[in-house]
Amino acid sequence: MIIEGAEPFLLPGGSHGVLFLHGFTGMPPEMRLLAEALHRAGHTVLCPRLAGHGTSPEDLAHTDAEDWYDSALDGYAILSGLVPRISVVGHSMGALLALRLAAQKRVTGVVTLAAPIFIDEGRGMKHLPPRSACIGRFHPKLRKFLHDVPESCKATYDRMPLIAIHELVGFIERVKVLLPKVRAPLLLVHSLHDRTAHRRSLRYIYDHAGSVHKEVLWLVRSGHLVMLDAERRTVFRRTAEFLREIERMGKETIYAIRKDRAG
Repeated sequence: MIIEGAEPFLLPGGSHGVLFLHGFTGMPPEMRLLAEALHRAGHTVLCPRLAGHGTSPEDLAHTDAEDWYDSALDGYAILSGLVPRISVVGHSMGALLALRLAAQKRVTGVVTLAAPIFIDEGRGMKHLPPRSACIGRFHPKLRKFLHDVPESCKATYDRMPLIAIHELVGFIERVKVLLPKVRAPLLLVHSLHDRTAHRRSLRYIYDHAGSVHKEVLWLVRSGHLVMLDAERRTVFRRTAEFLREIERMGKETIYAIRKDRAG
């Protein structure tokens, strides 16, 4: 059964669609404020609920990374039927899904929010038991207190299945291999004080992604939930500016091609 308020959402708008992908143990509402900001800017926005999320931690324990990616593909397919151009905005694990999607599908642009190529040592990953010993085991999850954020946007599981953490770790390694195939323009957003995704993650993506156009936004007063934390309005503004810029770049490229063909 889906937790009340954890349903996917679609906000119809203009021809440049934005696919939102939430994070590990998160739910669509955590992306809602940023999605509404981009909707006000004229975009059609869609945020699917990833498999195993928004129901129970036990459901998450019975899914794997391919299930999560299938949910992203479903969202991409739905949005493709509504708009001609799709950009992807992902938070944490959702950012990894966005990068894989960009490596394998046609996307206009990608915004990564706190992508975890390297997980901070403070999360105790070195103490994660072997995969075979993680079945049926869970670890408590605490979320940072967030000021002036609707309660509905803070929904998350209160515990994490250890077996799903193994899935996430394996997925990170597969995404690293795919980075050179990512060609779409990138906006990489990360906080210097992220205690989940180490800040080295941003540099790794920047150095290994095949994109020519790459932009970086460093935050200094936020944690891992950059789309909800103290500098969220900066994230909203820069994301909207980035999407406008790459849309303009695309139109200029089309115009140049047509002009060249016209002789």
